[in-house]
Amino acid sequence: MTTPRKLHDDEPDIDHALIAGLLADQFPHWSGLSLRYLPTDGTSNMLFRLGDGLVVRMPRTPGSAADVPGERRWLRRLGPALPVAVPEPVGVGDPGRGYPWPWSVHRWIDGVLPQVGTGGQPARLAQDLADFVRALWRVDTTGAPAADRGKPLAPRDGSTRAALERLDGVVDTTAALALWESALAAPRWEGPDVWLHGDLEPGNLLVDADSGRLAAVIDFGCTGVGDPAVDLIVAWYILDDGLRDTFRAAVGCDEATWTRGRGWALSIAVLELSYYRGRNAFMFDTAARVVGRLLA
Repeated sequence: MTTPRKLHDDEPDIDHALIAGLLADQFPHWSGLSLRYLPTDGTSNMLFRLGDGLVVRMPRTPGSAADVPGERRWLRRLGPALPVAVPEPVGVGDPGRGYPWPWSVHRWIDGVLPQVGTGGQPARLAQDLADFVRALWRVDTTGAPAADRGKPLAPRDGSTRAALERLDGVVDTTAALALWESALAAPRWEGPDVWLHGDLEPGNLLVDADSGRLAAVIDFGCTGVGDPAVDLIVAWYILDDGLRDTFRAAVGCDEATWTRGRGWALSIAVLELSYYRGRNAFMFDTAARVVGRLLA
C-alpha cells in the first residue's frame, strides 16, 4: 500500500486507518466500501478512492480546510451553469480521531490529467477551456464571496519580487521583472466582478482519455468573484503554444486583461517555483514551463 507523502510543514498524519475510522464514525453506510489512497501531485488535499463512485478529500493545510464549506455551498450554484463536470459534494465530515479539520466526500469523476508540453493537444481543447471560462464568468454573482485572486496585482508585488530574488540563476529575472512591471502598469479591471475558478492548473483539470477534450474542472478552493484576469493563466499553464491564440480569441478579453493575466501566471508560477523546489517535482516542473512560455 502506497504511503501518503507530506508536502507542507505541520501537515497532519493522514492514512488509510484514519479515513476508515472517520467513515465508520460519521458515514457508516459507506464504511463497507473499498478504500485506497490515490497518489497525486495535488498540494491541497489527499485523495482516497471510496468504492467505485466516490472520493474522499482530506485537506492538507488549514487554508484548504477553510475552503470545504464554501465549495459545498457554491458548487451547487456553479455546477448546473457550466459546460463540463465539476465536483459534487455528497458529504462533509467533522474533525475526529486526531484530524483537526472538516473533510469531504465527492462523486467520482472519470478523466485523466491533460498532457502539457507534448504538442499533442487537440485543437478543440482551447475552445473547451474558453467555453468553460466564459460560462463561469456569466453565472449570477449575488451573495458570492470575493476571491483572493480576484484582486489587483499590486498587493502581490513584494512576494513576487522576493520569489524572483530567490530564483536568481534559475530563471531570467531581468525579463521576468520587465513582464511583471508591465502587468502592474496595465489598466485595472473596471467591469463587474465575475465568478472565478482561480487555479486553472494541470492538476485541477480532467480531460477525456480518448479525445483529449475537457471533461471536468475540479478543486474550486480558490473560487469567488473579482477581476477575470486570473482565469487566463490557463493559457500558459495548460495550452501548447499553437493553441494560445485560439483560446484568447475565443475567450474575448481585452489587451489590459490579457496583460494582467500574464502577470497572474508569472506571479503564481514564480511563487510555486520557489516553494516547491525540492518538494514536488510536478509542481516545480509545471511552474518552470509556465515561466519559460511567458518569457519566450
